[in-house]
Amino acid sequence: MFLKNKNSTSHSDSANTLLISIMIAILMGFLVGGIFPEMALKFSIFGEIFLNILMMLVVPMVILSMLVGISKLDNLRSLGKIGSKTLIYYLSTTAISVCLGIILVNLIQPGNGLNIQLPDDSHRYISESTTISETLKQLIVGNSEQEQQGLIAYNLFLAMAKMDILPLIVFSLFFGAALSSLGKKAKKTIQFLSVLNDGIMQLVNWVMYIAPLGIFGLITARIGKAGGYEGFLPELISLGKFSLTVLLGLSIHALLVLCLILKFIGKRNPISFAKGVAAALLNAFSTASSTATLPLTLQGVQQQNKISKKTSNFVLPLGATINMDGTAIYEAVAAIFIAQLYGFDLSFAQQIIIFLTATLAAIGAAGIPEAGLVTMVIVLKAVHLPIEGIGLILTIDWLLDRFRTTVNVWGDSVGAAIIERYENIETTSNEMVS
Repeated sequence: MFLKNKNSTSHSDSANTLLISIMIAILMGFLVGGIFPEMALKFSIFGEIFLNILMMLVVPMVILSMLVGISKLDNLRSLGKIGSKTLIYYLSTTAISVCLGIILVNLIQPGNGLNIQLPDDSHRYISESTTISETLKQLIVGNSEQEQQGLIAYNLFLAMAKMDILPLIVFSLFFGAALSSLGKKAKKTIQFLSVLNDGIMQLVNWVMYIAPLGIFGLITARIGKAGGYEGFLPELISLGKFSLTVLLGLSIHALLVLCLILKFIGKRNPISFAKGVAAALLNAFSTASSTATLPLTLQGVQQQNKISKKTSNFVLPLGATINMDGTAIYEAVAAIFIAQLYGFDLSFAQQIIIFLTATLAAIGAAGIPEAGLVTMVIVLKAVHLPIEGIGLILTIDWLLDRFRTTVNVWGDSVGAAIIERYENIETTSNEMVS
């Protein structure tokens, strides 16, 4: 018992040390990148190495964690139950976040009266709109001409090469269910996959030793690329009202909506829970990629917050792909902000379309840096807004992207706690009945 407590204390101390180191790395990155932008670019190699290692682990981690999690479920009915609960949670929080973004941008009106030079071809409108059915079709089967894959992959190996996580999750889900249905025949295979999954998590533990150096390289190089303080501060100030609207929406959703859900539905202390995934949240801010952060999210949720592997191995990979609360807020605010800049008065029906397309686009967005800009085209085309407006927010998108990715990862982590509680309630109820 003493040994167990000692190991637990040692693990907690190392997690706290890592957290402090990452915070120092982020602070130093902002200082060095802002003051010495040219020198800061030389540190980019550290960030690239760190990010490449994380991305290298993502595909095997997603496939193995999903296979192990699904194959260990008691029966296929359990898969249907946990899957439906997870989807309901993710769709609900995404819809809430889009509503929040639309309300705030209409109240604050960040695009009205702003003196910003519009692109020369600002008069050009989009002649063809992207309908909801087309958006759904692209989400499900992808676009073979552009080698974009949806839920159902036509080439699984291409999905791995292009880091298309959604089709990998769907394949792993069904393959795991197939293994589960084989019973004792698949026992050794499941054990083998479980050992491989543990090996990947051990690699994640080792990668954490270089995390502060890698995060410093990512932050300082990105600030340096923007021209240091002299380069990006003027743009931040000129788009300050827009940035504040986005940040206000992200803050309300993360600190109020998700914390209330965690407190009253998940029955968890938001402060201690956030501390458990703090390293993942800081990494999300540094890399601007929920996919690259997935290894740390799994580690924090399982080891620090004591959520079962059965739940987290299913909920978190899925969340890193389809649960983009921060991205949803950003796209709703950005679309209406662009309309305000161009002087377009959006009707209630058009804002409903923005609500629907922003929700779907956020689900379809990849968990990579600035993926929200790609899916924002869908939102703008749906209400006939000029896509040139995206160029107006490019200069500060890289910074806002880090905040919205952090919210995305926080939403995934809260989701794991919610699903875990309901799984425990159902298990206890079944035991009482039997």
